[in-house]
Amino acid sequence: MDMQKTEARLSALRARMRATGADLVALGPGPHMQWLVGFVPHADERPCLLLVGPEREAFLMPALNAVGSRQHTDIRFFEWSDEAGPAAALSAALEHLGTTDATRVVVDESMRASFALLVLDTLRGAAHAFTEETSGALRQLKDADEQAEIRRNAGIGDRAMQALQAAARPGMTERALAAIARSVFEAGGAAPLFTIVGSGPNGAAPHHQTGARPLAVGDAVVVDIGARQGSYSSDITRMLAVERPPEGYPEVHGIVDTAVKAALAATRPGVPAKSVDAAARNRIAEAGYGDYFVHRTGHGLGLEGHEPPYLTATSETVLEAGMVFSIEPGIYLPGRFGIRLEEIVILHDHGPEILSGLSRDLFVTQGG
Repeated sequence: MDMQKTEARLSALRARMRATGADLVALGPGPHMQWLVGFVPHADERPCLLLVGPEREAFLMPALNAVGSRQHTDIRFFEWSDEAGPAAALSAALEHLGTTDATRVVVDESMRASFALLVLDTLRGAAHAFTEETSGALRQLKDADEQAEIRRNAGIGDRAMQALQAAARPGMTERALAAIARSVFEAGGAAPLFTIVGSGPNGAAPHHQTGARPLAVGDAVVVDIGARQGSYSSDITRMLAVERPPEGYPEVHGIVDTAVKAALAATRPGVPAKSVDAAARNRIAEAGYGDYFVHRTGHGLGLEGHEPPYLTATSETVLEAGMVFSIEPGIYLPGRFGIRLEEIVILHDHGPEILSGLSRDLFVTQGG
């Protein structure tokens, strides 16, 4: 990531710090650090922190990682060795930043607890918060480059889903079918992250562990796959039936698709996330299947596969243009089948942009 973008993001972070009364933001090796400076140093048990103060920033950097990390940034390092430990280097970094008397510290919720405690123990008495209102809030709004990368990944996901659908046959195991998607991802330069294939009654478990069950004629199959190319990833769920759908399937599929459409219609800037969840959930409940929609309607997608905003029944997050998230209601009937239909959308001023080019209609494999 170029220095101009890093400076712009640091400036935006400092504006959020002023607005929320934060004196210091401490980020560990992970998605928040990657978003801010474009790289993540080698991550192990040695405390490594990006510290952002009101006017300056600095790294608390293990000496072992300094040479490799220096290739990626000009931010000042406060190095520490295994022999000396990190305490003195951290104190020097805080003095450099002018935050030795910080009263409100933001700590990265995704970093090791030992890193957070090192900061909080050094700044005894300081109140602490997580990144929700600072870097977390900023990360939810994807810029044009991020959106383009997410679109590119969605295209790879579509191709993997199409290959998997075309390959499905009776007798093929869930694992074998998942391997088709993984091979397409890898051929497209994407690293597979998950390949959930839930056939027949296994589909009634939303996060079924893909296994050795062979596909049978009349199975409905939940397929939820995703992979990462670059810093961002894909995530798509579609349904297929092996030669014919099971009894009662078409009605339930239609209800889930209606819930997706209702959620999409409710997705607008200025709307609380819980309203989108309610739009989907109400359609399913009105059809008599409310007890079988057992998870949230969606989650954010970015540097992490699951990140804010979360579309839950209680989320007060106000949706904004630039957010990227899933809409994926489902109905899961124990012992019979499950149905989940998932779209990833980018929210614009005019409404949601659906990234997949694939129909949500049931794909039925051909016999023979």
